[in-house]
Amino acid sequence: MTLPLAREQVFAFFAEAQNLERITPPELGFRIANPTPVDIATGTQIDYHLSLFGLPFTWRSLISHWNPPHTFVDEQLKGPYNLWHHTHTFEATDKGTVISDRVLYRLPLWPLGEIVLPLIKLQLKRIFSYRQKAIHTLLLC
Repeated sequence: MTLPLAREQVFAFFAEAQNLERITPPELGFRIANPTPVDIATGTQIDYHLSLFGLPFTWRSLISHWNPPHTFVDEQLKGPYNLWHHTHTFEATDKGTVISDRVLYRLPLWPLGEIVLPLIKLQLKRIFSYRQKAIHTLLLC
């Protein structure tokens, strides 16, 4: 996604953990459990409550890499995946800032977890599509 804004401005939006609630589809019931505001840096852990397919669960993320305003990485320490490694990259261009996400994940209960892989891929695509629209609305409107 490209936004006609300075990289520092776009990164600052992501540096506020409570904005994650604002860009997550409401039906996921996503809520940060930590006291806010959360001071994000390498090593910060953030706990969330949410539900997926009607099943409530908690998620703990570790900010394993923090390099403002270029990139950061969040990794799941506790949650529904066996592996979740999410790299956020912010690239300054002549048109503004390009936001890129790279998510590496592994489902639990292999090989049984692979049965639901198409459903999970669809859900993740929907979540990231919602995020893109919400980010556009919040930062440009």
